[in-house]
Amino acid sequence: MSLDFAGHEFARASLDHCVKCTICETQCPVAAVTPAYPGPKYIGPQAERFRHGLSVDHSLDYCSSCGICTLSCPQGVKIAELNSQARAVMKADHMPLRDQLISRTTVMGMFMTPVAPLANMALGISPLRVIVEKTVGVHRHAPMPHACSQSFMSWWKKRPEKPEGPRGVVVFFHGCAGGYFEVETSKKTIEVLEHLGFKVLVPKQGCCGLAEQSNGLFDRASASVLKLCDDLRAAGKDLTIISSSGSCTGMLKHEAHEIMGVSDERLRDVGTRVRDVMEFLWELHEAGELPEDFPRIDLTVPYHAPCQLKSQGMGMPALDVLGLIPGLTVVESGRACCGIAGTYGLKREKYAVAQAVGKPLFDMVRATNPHLALCDTETCRWQISQSSGVPTVHPISLVHVAYGLSELRQLIPAGA
Repeated sequence: MSLDFAGHEFARASLDHCVKCTICETQCPVAAVTPAYPGPKYIGPQAERFRHGLSVDHSLDYCSSCGICTLSCPQGVKIAELNSQARAVMKADHMPLRDQLISRTTVMGMFMTPVAPLANMALGISPLRVIVEKTVGVHRHAPMPHACSQSFMSWWKKRPEKPEGPRGVVVFFHGCAGGYFEVETSKKTIEVLEHLGFKVLVPKQGCCGLAEQSNGLFDRASASVLKLCDDLRAAGKDLTIISSSGSCTGMLKHEAHEIMGVSDERLRDVGTRVRDVMEFLWELHEAGELPEDFPRIDLTVPYHAPCQLKSQGMGMPALDVLGLIPGLTVVESGRACCGIAGTYGLKREKYAVAQAVGKPLFDMVRATNPHLALCDTETCRWQISQSSGVPTVHPISLVHVAYGLSELRQLIPAGA
């Protein structure tokens, strides 16, 4: 990778707005739990003034790219973006094999799906996980995806084609996890949209490149996100694109441009049309177009808004939508981060840091409801589920129940 990497000047333009107020330092969840990371001010704008695209301190690799520093900065400094760009340069000449492997999420899904029972069993064998940790560098206790025996697209292609609904046409973007590991979430999203009267189109689509970007593979990630834009645009012009993969929508709306500096009409077009499903439902409500004949659901459930959702500036639409359901009490976690940060918490050297970051959240989830929790992004759900012991689902699952498309006992077993 060239030292003049994509996106450098875009984020660096904000550099001199830093007044060293240290607000980012107080908000950083990683610096709070480990001395290995000096903090976002030092590693971000302060170090960037000297490195000019060159890494001066390898401790920046402990930045999880959660983006909380950027969100909390009163001066608008792109701190997390600067860190991500500098890390890409730092790793360019010694990219670990592990980071290359775990960023190929589509390939992982394609290989695991045909042998799902065996793959899931293998991931539960402790000696095998120890070998993987020692050879590849993925921690033996790190949360791993659960393979499904049928991919989302396989399910979609076998469904009878639905007639065009009275509400028009939307496009569904499932993301890699929604295509192979979170298939039920994708199905429920489609079924809710169809229940509301929309005809859903699902074009053949690839990876958004988020895992590649977060591991510093900017060239591959840029190619992936632009190929995805071509895929989604092929479904039709001016159609709203809906996704239940909150992290992947963030790549299209924010990260591809502000971290990698991708400046392309295709990305601008898709980025302005893509909506998180809960964001879309709340927009329908605000327009007076969301049916709200919900039954009463007497339940208290914890909800955690992922970092990548917050970075998109949409607020917490899941809280707003679920607040329309009578009897349902949704308790926002109030915790900064679950610690997983995509693939960060999978890595052997960062697993303990990720667990320490997420511990306040795990404790809150268990104390609020030991049987069910809500979160918008896939890897965060896997992290919360495994580390707290509380099954964690996408908020669309409760909307699915509220519209009578499934039963609550499918989420919470009888007697729980």
